[in-house]
Amino acid sequence: MDKMNHAFEKMKMMVGMEVEEEQRASGEEEESSLSFMDDINQDCALTTKQRFYGFAICLSAGLTCTLLSMLVFFNPVKFGITFTLGNLMALGSTAFLIGPQRQVTMMLDPARIYATALYLASIIIALFCALYVRNKLLTLLAIILEFSGLIWYSLSYIPFARTMVSKAFMTCFDTEF
Repeated sequence: MDKMNHAFEKMKMMVGMEVEEEQRASGEEEESSLSFMDDINQDCALTTKQRFYGFAICLSAGLTCTLLSMLVFFNPVKFGITFTLGNLMALGSTAFLIGPQRQVTMMLDPARIYATALYLASIIIALFCALYVRNKLLTLLAIILEFSGLIWYSLSYIPFARTMVSKAFMTCFDTEF
């Protein structure tokens, strides 16, 4: 029964609900066994309303930044920076809903580890090309790679979506003579 109460308490913390004070007092001896991330999640617990506000603000800022990047499309350096910043904000917005620990756990799941690596590497490459190399063609190619990585990463959250897209591309671009 104690395990069930502890699991219910953790579930409440993940969705941002407050834990009752008597449960906190009884669980203080267990507190020393919590990991570093559990301490951070417990100290930074947000209410459900705060989570939705954080998600909405971060997502709208990310989408606004991404859409505003279209205004500077012909300057690939500025476009690369604003587009990448918008993508990072939109990616970070989901951490408000499910929490940063669960977000990282889901990103490192074996089913999507390669999509995550491709997406994060393409973000780094795009920023490197925009900030240090300052080559318009390389920055534009890096942004195309980043957009492709974003699509592939997003498809990893939809069951069988990557398989369907792969089969569709194989069917469309099958060039046997």
